Amino acid sequence: MVASGPSWEDLYSLANGQAGYFTTRDASAAGFSAPLLSKHVHSGRVTHTRRGIYRLVQYPASDHEELVIPWLWSEKHGVFSHQTALALHDLSDVLPSKSHLTLPSSWSTRRLRVPDGLVIHYGDVSKRERSWFGPVPATAPLRTLEDCTRENLAPELLRQAAREALRRGLVAKSELANVRRALHDFGGLRT
Repeated sequence: MVASGPSWEDLYSLANGQAGYFTTRDASAAGFSAPLLSKHVHSGRVTHTRRGIYRLVQYPASDHEELVIPWLWSEKHGVFSHQTALALHDLSDVLPSKSHLTLPSSWSTRRLRVPDGLVIHYGDVSKRERSWFGPVPATAPLRTLEDCTRENLAPELLRQAAREALRRGLVAKSELANVRRALHDFGGLRT
C-alpha cells in the first residue's frame, strides 16, 4: 500500500512493531521519498543507523533493540539462532560476543556485506520453530539446542542449556536424542 502523501502515522505504525526502527522500503510505503526522509534526518526527527535503516528519535528504548538492526538488514527474513537464541531464551550462561542469525538456505549464494558483530548461518526455519522476543524472531528452544549441537557448542554450555530447557518444560526428554548423542562422549546429559 502506497500512501498518497507522507504519513507520520503510517510510518510510526510500521516502526512501532520494530522498536522504532524502519527501512527505506517502510518509509516509502508510508509515502516518504528519499529526499524527504533525508530532510527529516537533517532536522533531527529521524536518525540514520546504517544503510537503508532509520530510527524515530522520539521512540523509547526497548528490550532486544540491538537485534532489530541486523534483523532489518536481513530484510526481515533472518531468525536469531545458536548462542544468541540460547541467551534470549535464558537457557545457559553463554555470553555471545557476536549475534548469530540464520538466513534462508536460498540466501547462501548471495554475496552479502555482513555487518560487524554478526555471524551468519543458513537454514530454513519453519514458523513452528520460531519464538518472538519483542520485535525479533529467534529459533524455538528445541531448534536452538539442535543448532548448537550441530555447531559443536561447548559441552558444558550445551548440557546446561538442555537441562534448563527440560526443567522449564520447553522441550521433552524424548526430543533431545541428537543433543544426548552429542553429549554422550562428554558424560551424557544426566538429567
